[in-house]
Amino acid sequence: MSALILPLLAALLVSLISLIGIFFVFFKLSSIKKITMILVSFAIGGLLGDAFIHLLPESFEKISSKTAVSIFSIAGILLFFTLERILRWRHCHEIDCQEPKDEDHHVVTLSLVGDTVHNMIDGMVIAASFFVSQPVGIATTLAVILHEIPQELGHFGILIHHGLSVRKAIFYNLFSALASVIGVLLTYFLGNYIGHVSIYLLPITAGGFIYLASSDLIPELHRHNPKTTESIFQLFCIILGVSLMSLLTLIE
Repeated sequence: MSALILPLLAALLVSLISLIGIFFVFFKLSSIKKITMILVSFAIGGLLGDAFIHLLPESFEKISSKTAVSIFSIAGILLFFTLERILRWRHCHEIDCQEPKDEDHHVVTLSLVGDTVHNMIDGMVIAASFFVSQPVGIATTLAVILHEIPQELGHFGILIHHGLSVRKAIFYNLFSALASVIGVLLTYFLGNYIGHVSIYLLPITAGGFIYLASSDLIPELHRHNPKTTESIFQLFCIILGVSLMSLLTLIE
């Protein structure tokens, strides 16, 4: 049982990164709204960078069949598409219904689902690395923390942009982040079996993140018809999100 203490502490530390949004409590709502497009742009880069630079390469390394990785990635895209359709059907009963609240609700839910699955995988990775050795566990935890900062910042922006209050966004972010603790516990108690399952969750999560960034967030930027300078800055933020994901490969 003592082997569980360090991974749990590491997972809790990673979960606290989700509280980064608390700094926005001190800003007025009007000020927050001005930077949501920046956060959404950053989230696009973070999600795509995470999927193509981390999750998919790791999947190809861990899973022997490249075809299986591709199939599971497509399954992730279809899974998120199905979730989105179900949410639209559930909350919109009229033909061609385009109520903003329905739109906000399904995007927030999809974002939380993807982030929760990703956080659970983080917990599995942290636990598995600590079970190898303490130094490996510490290095992995540091990588996850650096990975979570831009991701949680962008994810917080998604929640705020789609109508959640700052306090609710902080609560949902923390609740989602605590899934890493569940990942640690599952890996510890179910051993090798859950470890194999977590490997196949990687390409599924990658597909989900690609779908979320491409289907929901990028169209959101197009919807606001910003000035040329704003569009260039949004592109810069997307590239910055991808770049931060790229930099993390230096410490892996």
